[in-house]
Amino acid sequence: MDYSMIGKIQKAKEYAEEPERVTFNFLSVEFSGDNSSYTVSLSSEGWNCTCPGYQKYSICPHIMTLERLFAPMIKRPRLQYASGQNVVSDVEKSKRYAEDSDSRITFQAFEASFVGGHNTYTITYKDGTWDCNNPYFQNRGVCSNTMAMERILKGMVKPVTMLVAE
Repeated sequence: MDYSMIGKIQKAKEYAEEPERVTFNFLSVEFSGDNSSYTVSLSSEGWNCTCPGYQKYSICPHIMTLERLFAPMIKRPRLQYASGQNVVSDVEKSKRYAEDSDSRITFQAFEASFVGGHNTYTITYKDGTWDCNNPYFQNRGVCSNTMAMERILKGMVKPVTMLVAE
């Protein structure tokens, strides 16, 4: 490992402690609920979940969990509770789900803006494949931004694979 990589690893640790550097522009996760798995997504149009609760109330414990876990990175108002929704039960579920997030949530894809030390970069993740427009990533297949995201989303994404020179 070269000295530049050691610096990137240290910077990634520091960045991961500042999740407000990240803004999710889009995300899609598979969420394992108590009874079934659902797809939860966030786009410029807003939230969506394939669960029956969301279909009825336009809010559910799965979205509430993601809002709880990633509040500094979502940068939009939380969804309001709905009339007729079992709020107490849904809040309790979302708290429990958040405690088990690494076993319940698997990121399928996301796009995020990441404010680094000098520039803002775009990180994408799709089906285990990472990309970043950071020049260091373009050369090495890893950078402090992607390593920080991996730390923040630990257990919910596949690790970044570093390119190795032959």
